[in-house]
This record gives sequence, structure tokens and C-alpha cells, in this order.
Amino acid sequence: MQHRVVGGVAVAEDQTYEFVEVKASDILAERQREWAGFTTFLTWSTGVIVVLLVLIYLLWG
Repeated sequence: MQHRVVGGVAVAEDQTYEFVEVKASDILAERQREWAGFTTFLTWSTGVIVVLLVLIYLLWG
């Protein structure tokens, strides 16, 4: 590890980063998976809320 020296004091590490190429098809596939997961979650949570509201109505309505 190499440190930068400013005024005789090591202040930071020199780091190198390697970036890989990101293709549009990779981004699109990831967004489609996220959208599918979101819509599945939304569908199930809407169904659970409806069931809970019906139960509340039947028990206390």
C-alpha cells in the first residue's frame, strides 16, 4: 500500500479501481427482474390488505 504524504504525514491510500463494461442488455435484464419482483410484492400485499379489511369488517363491522 502506498500513502500520499502531505506535510510529512500520510493522509490517504492510493487505490486503483477496475471497472467492467456494463452492457445495456444487462441493465435492462436487471430492471425487468426488479419490476417483476415489485409487482409480485404489490400484488401479494394488496391481497393481504383486502383479506385483513374483510376480516375486520366481518368481526367488528
